[in-house]
Amino acid sequence: MNRFVEEVRRTPGGANVLNCLLCGSCTACCPVNEIDDGYNPRKIMRMILLDMEDDVLLSDEIWKCNQCHACVSHCPQDVRFADIVRALRDLAIERGYRDKDLLQKVKELDEELKRKRLEAVQAELEKKKPVSGKTAEGNL
Repeated sequence: MNRFVEEVRRTPGGANVLNCLLCGSCTACCPVNEIDDGYNPRKIMRMILLDMEDDVLLSDEIWKCNQCHACVSHCPQDVRFADIVRALRDLAIERGYRDKDLLQKVKELDEELKRKRLEAVQAELEKKKPVSGKTAEGNL
């Protein structure tokens, strides 16, 4: 086994990296891949398994994952790609490939986008209140 795979395995979230068969289920269900053809979780996994540490940890791709966990729910081997991405980000910061503040900025952006989405959905729901006076809660 190569050194980088072993380091990923020892990093919290990376334990299942060797379960990957490179089937591509993660990429097929990824919402980031739907809007960015260049984003390919399978390619990232292949690079890990081929001991391409610098290429992986310097890659912008590990920062594009939005942590939706669709890949986790679709993976037949329980690789837990979203968890591996978090492990890779931690390694990239720990080893000086990226500035420490990037991780915090990405987390803040993710939280801001979740809040904005929820607010936008709530605003749309308010516009379209049922006219009959019935509510979903009242029908329970």
